[in-house]
Amino acid sequence: MRKPTIKDVAKQAGVSLMTVSRTINQEESVREVTRQRVLKAVDELGYEPDVTARSLRGTQSFAIGLAYDDNPNANYVLSMQKGVLAACRERGYELLIHPYDASAPRLVEELCKLARNVRLAGLVLTPPMSEDPALLSQLQAANIPFVRIIAARQEPDDGMPCVYVDDHSAAYAITAHLIQLGHTRIAFLWGDPQYHSSPERYQGYADALRDHGIPLRKKFVLPGTYVYEDGFRRARKLLAAKEVPTAIFGSNDEIAAGVLAAAHSIGIKVPGELSIAGFEDNPFSRRAWPALTTARQTTSEIGRHATLRLIAELLQRTPPGDPIQIRFTPELVIRDSTAPPQTNPTRNNSPA
Repeated sequence: MRKPTIKDVAKQAGVSLMTVSRTINQEESVREVTRQRVLKAVDELGYEPDVTARSLRGTQSFAIGLAYDDNPNANYVLSMQKGVLAACRERGYELLIHPYDASAPRLVEELCKLARNVRLAGLVLTPPMSEDPALLSQLQAANIPFVRIIAARQEPDDGMPCVYVDDHSAAYAITAHLIQLGHTRIAFLWGDPQYHSSPERYQGYADALRDHGIPLRKKFVLPGTYVYEDGFRRARKLLAAKEVPTAIFGSNDEIAAGVLAAAHSIGIKVPGELSIAGFEDNPFSRRAWPALTTARQTTSEIGRHATLRLIAELLQRTPPGDPIQIRFTPELVIRDSTAPPQTNPTRNNSPA
């Protein structure tokens, strides 16, 4: 089948070619009812504007770049791509996906080169690049528009657009859930320290313990990274100690899945002898046995709204449609991996 053209869209929507063009370019002169009719025709026909030709004909670029660390959680990246692509399609933009080494010394130079060579309209930045003040300042100095996705409790007052995720509140809710079940020996496994989500999640855990009058035990808090193997290794260390936790909170679901595997490997029953919680609600949490209690992070929607905010900044107006959400709080999801601690545990645990 031949590729649908702008003429096909105009015919199906019952409007002129100029109206289709103005709708795709998001010009304010198009009435909302007409805009919706054109967008419906675009969707039904599967019409895709030629972003290169559009950019060459004028001064406005119609390509958005998604930059992410090249060694991240694969599930996070796929969900983020889905959301950014959805927003691009809604607003008539194309998407260029580009992984980078966030620790590379010439990262800013690479991003600037990408933006110039491909004529990007702007960049969607994910952690940890989005949380690096020096990198952001250099992008600003190079006049490259961007929006950041960050972990924070409120929008930073620095004038740089962002969508922020309140990991602190979600981690507090997970820890409070374990406390309400009756746990007082709750361990916490950190993620990579260069991600702001790691200290935010830790602080949520620490604040919940404090507010419920439970002392924070440093031996139950272990540094590490956001990977399954690290969760397994640290859990084995905790569970081999003289005094063991009755619950372990992993900073993400990969860590928590590693904890679960460690418990299975030495015959510890979950949740009978050990409760486990993760964070993010990725496939690890849903496919594990038992399924993991976690915090559902709507990564796809976070990416979508970040892109909508970037486009709004580029156009210097709020695009039509649903309001742009800039604050997200992951939601507690209680599953089978958490339960009250045993009153008569089979393991040789010290008193709480």
